[in-house]
Amino acid sequence: MKIGVLALQGAFSEHMKMLQRLGVTAVDVRLPEQLEGLDGLIIPGGESTTIGKLARTYGLMEPLRLFAQEKALWGTCAGMIFMAKGISSSSAGKDQPLLGIMDIEVERNAFGRQVDSFEVDLDVPALNNGYVKPFPAVFIRAPRLLGVKGTASVLATLPDGTAVAAQQGKWLVTSFHPELTGDGRFHAYFLKLAEGSS
Repeated sequence: MKIGVLALQGAFSEHMKMLQRLGVTAVDVRLPEQLEGLDGLIIPGGESTTIGKLARTYGLMEPLRLFAQEKALWGTCAGMIFMAKGISSSSAGKDQPLLGIMDIEVERNAFGRQVDSFEVDLDVPALNNGYVKPFPAVFIRAPRLLGVKGTASVLATLPDGTAVAAQQGKWLVTSFHPELTGDGRFHAYFLKLAEGSS
């Protein structure tokens, strides 16, 4: 299996290390032709406006949309914003290019600034393979899900009910950074989605 990580800006190297740890070929993607032959693609955390603008500059917007029609896509943190169809007007960035593929609405920086970063154990039923073990979720200037529509469904919430992970078919989004933990379960879950779309 061959998984790409969008390497325009942000925490892409950590995703690549986690994929390699799981025995998967990881490829950094900066140009449209590098999407060829991939089974799935991860859009990492970083700065969502910068990622969107660079994707537009490198001619990646339409190739990414076409890729997503057939393949698995996972957006973490900024990647979640980039994949969303809607951003709340109160948190919308100026000139924020969006892929606009997933039926979710998000709020940027919903939990405050970098200094307000936190870690919490999440109950994620989709990851509990016959046993219950919380997932250590790391939130850094994270967005949150305001709503899911259509075939999109919430995968995880904070104890107060705030939605922080969702899935729509072979597309996955998380507010937090699974690549910054030693826990590979979210990456393994994404690999199953990618396997099904190959």
